[in-house]
This record gives sequence, C-alpha cells and structure tokens, in this order.
Amino acid sequence: MRLYLTALKPTDSVADGFLPAARALGCDVTVLTDRPEQYAASGAETLACDVRDARAVIDVIAHHHPPAAVFSNSDHIQAETALAAAYFDLPGKDWRACVAAKNKALTRRRLAAAGVEAVRSVRLAPDAPVPGGEVPLPAVVKPSQGVASEDVVLVRDGRELAGAVRAIRGRRPGETLVVEEYLDGPLHTLETLGDGRVVRVLGGFRTTLGPLPHFVEERLDWEPPPAAGHVLRALQALGVGFGACHTEYVMTADGPRIIEVNYRVIGDHCDFLLADLLGVPLFERILGVHLGLGLGPDLGPDPGPERATARGTVHGTALSLVAERSGTVTRAPGIVAPSPGDRVRLWHRPLRSVGDRIDRSHTNRDYLGVVRAVGPDRASVDEAVSAFTAADPWVIA
Repeated sequence: MRLYLTALKPTDSVADGFLPAARALGCDVTVLTDRPEQYAASGAETLACDVRDARAVIDVIAHHHPPAAVFSNSDHIQAETALAAAYFDLPGKDWRACVAAKNKALTRRRLAAAGVEAVRSVRLAPDAPVPGGEVPLPAVVKPSQGVASEDVVLVRDGRELAGAVRAIRGRRPGETLVVEEYLDGPLHTLETLGDGRVVRVLGGFRTTLGPLPHFVEERLDWEPPPAAGHVLRALQALGVGFGACHTEYVMTADGPRIIEVNYRVIGDHCDFLLADLLGVPLFERILGVHLGLGLGPDLGPDPGPERATARGTVHGTALSLVAERSGTVTRAPGIVAPSPGDRVRLWHRPLRSVGDRIDRSHTNRDYLGVVRAVGPDRASVDEAVSAFTAADPWVIA
C-alpha cells in the first residue's frame, strides 16, 4: 500500500518517526515536497510538488501509484493534505477543521459561537488601524497563522501595542494579526488521537515559558491534564477529531482558555517523549488511523479525560536549551542516547553545530538542542538533566 507524505522542510519527526513507522506498517512511501533535494537521504521515493496547492497534490498522486493514505505532519499544509485525501475518498481530516485550527482568529470565532469560551480578541487585517479600546490591556499580539512563537509578544499599553504591530508588519507584510487579551495562568497541553469516531486522550504536559514579553517554550513536564474535558469540547466545536492533535491552554482564574490548536502531533522532540511515556509505537498509531486501521489495541481503554496519564509511575521532561545571546557556537554537546539499565533514560539532540551563527530571535528558533528524559519520578529526572547540562554545556561566544 502506498502512503503519500506531504512535507515542507525535513524534520526529525518525519525522518526518525513517520518514515520508519510507515515502513513498519508495510507501506511504500512517496514524499511530496517543494524541496526534493532536502529529502535525498531519506531513502523514500521523492517527487517535486507544490504541496501548498491541493490541486497540485491531487494531480501528482492521480498520475502516480494509487494511494492508501495521504498524510502530513506540517502545520502549514494540513488543509491542502485533507482536501487531497478527500478527493481520493481516503480517511482524513475535515479541511474546514484544519483551516479553523490553523487560523487563530477563526478559532476564537468558532469557540465563542459554540459557547465553549469567550476570549476578547480583535482580528487586525494588514491595512487596518491599530485597535483602540476594543481589547483590554495587557494584550498579546500574534500572527493569525503563525508558528513557533514567532512574533508573539505581550504588550502592556497603547504605545507598546502600536510599536509591536508596526514591528511585526515590517517583518511580515501582508499578514493578518490577532490582538487578544492576555491569558494569565499555568500553561498546559493536551495530546489527543482520534479515528473520526473516538478521540483518545493520550496525556498532557505542563509548559514552562521563558521570560515575558516573549513566549518561548523552554520546558515541558508530563502532568495529568487539569482541563481535558474543556479542551475536548473545544476540539469538537472546531471539528477536530481525526488523527493527532496538540492543544495548548491556560488555567486562568476564570477557568481554562485555549491558546491554540495544532492539528498534528506535538513537536520539538516531545513527540518522541510522548511515545516513550506511553510505551506504544505512537507514530505507527497516528499513521494507522489515516490508513483506516483504527486506533490500535495498545492504547488501551480510554480512562476518561480527567484521569488520563502515562502508564505506570513515571515522569518525563523535555528541556529546550535556548540561546541566551547572539553569537557563534564554540562548544556543543553531541548526540546522547541512554544505556541499558539507566535509571533515568536521557537523550540529547543537538539542533545546532559548532561554528553556527546565532541571531537571537526570542522564538523557538533559538533552540540549540533538546534534552528529553524519562525516569521513575521528577526528582530523579531533574537530577539527571541538571547533571548533563552542567557537565556538557553549550557555549556561545
């Protein structure tokens, strides 16, 4: 059976997650991408395609091998991939849900219309004036379809608001922005997997951010989700119920509020951490629903949204090592993998190399490497992570 994987730039999730999973499921894989030269080492058949255009994706597939599934893990091309899957009558996401999840202004409208939650928010078209009294300050300014915390900033007064809008428009001309009330409180994630009938809660993480006014995610810790029921209602209102989904939300004083819905599996190596914690071939299970195989037997019965957690007594952490200054990398720890019998299993994945120039952007693009660790409890995980980072630090001159 032929799996078509639509992709933009290569990621570890594709190279080390989805491609091996597809082969384990017995699939022949064809990667459709606008950057075929970057997939030369993947070992998969690769075809050049404008994957941002559903018509191009459909045309390439129709004149190649018959598809068993069309899948993407990219934030940017979920709707296009869903439309292609629908054209060939294959299991897939509702393209309308993909659009509503990706566009933060549409997300707010849909959740408010469904009565799930109301967050004061203003959509700011490219040429629209900066809003006056519609949004209470402090507020957060962000691109309506942005990713990786890029150009997401907290503003406290009208002067900062005007300055932020002007600066973001200078970097992203022609893009629509969202200005919304600042949601204060602990930040959490909910990880789900659905087959179009049932949505299974896989678990969640507590997110630690870097210093405001930016919103760089520095650490995620495995923690039972405190408001899974609310998030599931939000996903239902958006039409999100097929495949993997990673949702971020804040526990405010007025209750949980959605930050954003990412209609794909969690990234930044937390997908591998999630698989470690669950003890299942997660990437195979995600592809399985797109192949019509269902959720698979090893996810077990749904324990209920408020009680979902990892199997056994374990703790998991993903620590993103963030550049604290601009400069050149002069020292970098290499790839680290756990040894058999380790009480805490620890991995390090470098994202940069010695000699790389770092221009600090206050986004997830500042990541130097990612440490993930799984152990019997948080204290042992914290100790192992601290020992690793102290013994072999990144150095920027």
